[in-house]
Amino acid sequence: MAEYSSLLSDLSDNITNEDLEQLKSACKEDIPEEHSDAITSCKEWFSYLEKNDKLAHDNLSYMEHIFEISRRPDLLTRVIEYRTTVLKIDEDDEIDTKLTRIPSAKKYKDIIRQPSEDEIIKLAPPPKKA
Repeated sequence: MAEYSSLLSDLSDNITNEDLEQLKSACKEDIPEEHSDAITSCKEWFSYLEKNDKLAHDNLSYMEHIFEISRRPDLLTRVIEYRTTVLKIDEDDEIDTKLTRIPSAKKYKDIIRQPSEDEIIKLAPPPKKA
């Protein structure tokens, strides 16, 4: 658990107040506005995510998702390093669960697959002008 505390401390050191607002915005589907407004520090944000089962020492996928959509590769890299060195889970082990591990991504799972010929709507050519 010391490594986990160290990770959160390291992340906090690299998240400004402006960054925190952007990260909270990326979580708006999972954090009601009244709770989001009350969160003023990274520690409070991490605590809220932990209390609502979005973050744990062995479950960082939500955090990875938020850092990815917030375009923070620096923070994402730190989380992935923790996952691969401390938890001994690498990207290959998660390949099958890449989409389903994030609840909000489940709705996009079917969009990614290619439609079959039967599902494609064929349009008639436009009428010729006389």
